Amino acid sequence: MVAAMLTRALSSRERVQDTLSEHRNEIVALLSRYVAKGKKILQPHHLLDGLAEVTGENDEGQKLRDGPFGDVLRSTQEAIILPPWVVLAVRPRPGVWDYVRVNVDELAVEQLSVAEYLEFKEHLVNESDKDNYVLELDLEPFNASFPRPTRPSSIGSGVQFLNRHLSSRLFHDKESMQPLLDFLRSHNYRGQKLMLNERLQSLPKLRSALVKAEEHLHKFPKDTPYAEFEHKLQEMGLEKGWGDNAEHVLSTIHLLLEILQAPDPSNLETFLGRVPMVFNVVILSPHGYFGQAKVLGMPDTGGQVVYILDQVRALENEMLLRIKQQGLDITPQIIVVTRLIPEAHGTTCNQRIEKVSGTQHSLILRVPFRTEKGVLRNWVSRFDVWPYLERFSEDVTKEVTAELKGQPDLIIGNYSDGNLVASLIAHKEGITQCNIAHALEKTKYPDSDIYWKNFEEKYHFSCQFTADLIAMNHADFIITSTYQEIAGSKDTVGQYESHTAFTLPGLYRVVHGIDVFDPKFNIVSPGADMQIYFPYTEKQNRLTALHSSIEELLFNPKQTAEHMCVLNDPKKPIIFSMARLDRVKNMTGLVEWFAKNKRLRELVNLVVVAGDIDPSKSMDREEVAEIEKMHELIKEYNLNGQFRWICAQKNRVRNGELYRYICDTKGAFVQPAIYEAFGLTVVEAMSCGLPTFATCHGGPAEIIVDGVSGFHIDPYHGDSASERIADFFERCKTDPSYWVKISNSGLQRIYERYTWKIYADRLMTLSGVYGFWKYVSKLERRETRRYLEMFYTLKYRNLVSAVEI
Repeated sequence: MVAAMLTRALSSRERVQDTLSEHRNEIVALLSRYVAKGKKILQPHHLLDGLAEVTGENDEGQKLRDGPFGDVLRSTQEAIILPPWVVLAVRPRPGVWDYVRVNVDELAVEQLSVAEYLEFKEHLVNESDKDNYVLELDLEPFNASFPRPTRPSSIGSGVQFLNRHLSSRLFHDKESMQPLLDFLRSHNYRGQKLMLNERLQSLPKLRSALVKAEEHLHKFPKDTPYAEFEHKLQEMGLEKGWGDNAEHVLSTIHLLLEILQAPDPSNLETFLGRVPMVFNVVILSPHGYFGQAKVLGMPDTGGQVVYILDQVRALENEMLLRIKQQGLDITPQIIVVTRLIPEAHGTTCNQRIEKVSGTQHSLILRVPFRTEKGVLRNWVSRFDVWPYLERFSEDVTKEVTAELKGQPDLIIGNYSDGNLVASLIAHKEGITQCNIAHALEKTKYPDSDIYWKNFEEKYHFSCQFTADLIAMNHADFIITSTYQEIAGSKDTVGQYESHTAFTLPGLYRVVHGIDVFDPKFNIVSPGADMQIYFPYTEKQNRLTALHSSIEELLFNPKQTAEHMCVLNDPKKPIIFSMARLDRVKNMTGLVEWFAKNKRLRELVNLVVVAGDIDPSKSMDREEVAEIEKMHELIKEYNLNGQFRWICAQKNRVRNGELYRYICDTKGAFVQPAIYEAFGLTVVEAMSCGLPTFATCHGGPAEIIVDGVSGFHIDPYHGDSASERIADFFERCKTDPSYWVKISNSGLQRIYERYTWKIYADRLMTLSGVYGFWKYVSKLERRETRRYLEMFYTLKYRNLVSAVEI
């Protein structure tokens, strides 16, 4: 019998080297083709197109494409061309990178370190001699001994991994349970003892008290209120918080006894999810027009506002439910902190306090941006907020403390500005911090790091990328809507992953910025408001009273400030899309795909809801450019008659019925973004039963199971995307049941994965678990935070000082 042999996997360098020996002519031809393009960055499609052109259709070419070198090239995310050098940034799997340099003249292959790769890349923009004193940001030494998973499939399941690892370490013997006892004994709410009192000073006393309480509670019916045995439990050392009746208290006591006897990560997570820890939550979202009416579609105002308002309602319901089940008489409070804008343009953004509709104990608190000259009165772009945030964070701390009459238990940041403010407040006050990125701009604007100076005047990315690095490393835990947001997919780099290593030439070099394997990452997907976005088939709930105004929007032949162009054949199915009018959302790209596809124009009408029609009404420079481009497309392709452009619609209730009205036409929703972090409109459309086509770059690729619950499209290949949409409508024309099949599969996908109830339950559990580990372990990472404090003071503040106020 031949013994099985373990062989070491070849590195990317070795694969390239071996292929050079076997396919010398083809490799030389290919690399020479790349070098001939001159000094530049080549993207994956450039590399693979070149490979296809060189290898042709013969057997040898096929062998090269299917061999190790083909694997390396398919895993390469970018190639730096500096003749005679070709440098490949190879990503064999999510979160894992190799860097290989080939000298085409000498056919020499070598491995590069991260720092060497970034230094080489800097030559694209820097012709000067090598600088030996570039600032390098490297957070790896601080995290080298910290536990983390190693399998890409574990990315985004941080709390499960952390529970397994730390429970085995902390609870390796009976006495090591002491941190849990200390945590429960210190637990209180504004001076009111919770869970345990001073009678229980040791683990043996805790176990004894739990056993006695268990025996005592078995005498009562399950639904006996806590008040009937409260004093007896208090004498044993147990305070409020275990449950509201005998059944719930018994269940929680049993969980803790199981943990003390035989620690189990699952039981620990369940127990910590029941411990009363979070009563007051602050949610930060500074930029844009944050309000509940007449704001959607205004500059920098879209899905994030919808997300937070739905989040607040779901979170409050979950907090109220848990507090009731814990047997407590405590009123929770959620405060959404945003910017007060005196010149509010008909919105409520100039009101300091606004109650969140549909809630009992949640409000919006608006705090103005201030400078030495006083309060900033007008809206300011999200790209220009950086000089205001430090003073804003100080003002917010004072106002929140006054509103809550104390500190919050949890602070949640949103987007780059909110996450930075959350970091500043959490750092100063010692509060558990959660970050939600929504969208990290670095992945939305290709090469915005290496060519940051080209973007700086308009976007100030040097400030934003620095803020992102500080915030993501400072957070106790990070919530993402999808796996792709963290670590991308097999072929694409994740938003957070793009911050692992990059360079801003002339400023600093990030050798190790964030590790996507860090257990702080957790996937918690949101949903859509089911009161607004429900299936078109629910006839009894349909808002038919709105149909006349919807038909006015879609079909009124008179051009107004609200809509432009007409639909000559209103009986055709409608392709529908709704988003902000900016470059990344790619609405003009969708219009161009439609315009160029004759078959698609014959099959369907196109309706887009986006931005303003009149560029003079927009305050956003990027939106103005997109408005002008839209007008050019209409004129160039003579779209009037098959296309309708409607300006941004701010009535969510009517928008929900608009989705359903499009269903009635047997149409489809298209989300054509160049990159989309999550894709809330995708969830909304699918929740209404509308078949959906969405970008394959970002979150929608996870929301939709391609070909089953919807379809993926590649915004970089608009011709193919439009053909796929046309194929769908051709098939539905001959087989109407196919439309129904895709519609039903989309609904099933939503119910299984994307609801706010699931989201709120998970967020509360995460808050409890990370709050506990922060208390009992070194998860606070003090060394990292001191390093970040220095980076903030010495680098970020200097960058911000250059931004014009």
